[in-house]
Amino acid sequence: MSQTTASTASKPDTGTVPARLADETTQGKTTIASSVVQKVAGIAAREISGVHALGGGVSRAFGALRERIPGAGTSATSGVSVEVGEKQAAVDLDLVVEYGAGIVDLARAVRRNVITAVERITGLEVIEVNIAVNDIHFPEDDDEQEPAPSRVE
Repeated sequence: MSQTTASTASKPDTGTVPARLADETTQGKTTIASSVVQKVAGIAAREISGVHALGGGVSRAFGALRERIPGAGTSATSGVSVEVGEKQAAVDLDLVVEYGAGIVDLARAVRRNVITAVERITGLEVIEVNIAVNDIHFPEDDDEQEPAPSRVE
């Protein structure tokens, strides 16, 4: 059974492969789904102050729509793609940062936090974390979105 490692895969694995071997002993083996690595990386990125959101314009729009559908929840993997091999993982993140945050320092903090979390939780070696800053969020953008007035008293 030959599986492609993260460094030689031709395109990101976004969950099409159910799971990858992470550990094998005489007592059994452990596999980790790509979606698990995506969620861990997404949560770790959002933990850093100055990260407003993950995803590009289209994925954020779909995320906003999904939030309005009862029971649909939100996607922890929006803006996160991964390649997962047998022992390694590579992560790509699309970020929206808060205005005023130092982008280079923020990216370093996000990268460090993602690597630490993924390696600690999954045991996979993270070989790279690529970060694309797609937008800047201005605080006044939140003020412009006033709730619709109630139709009933």
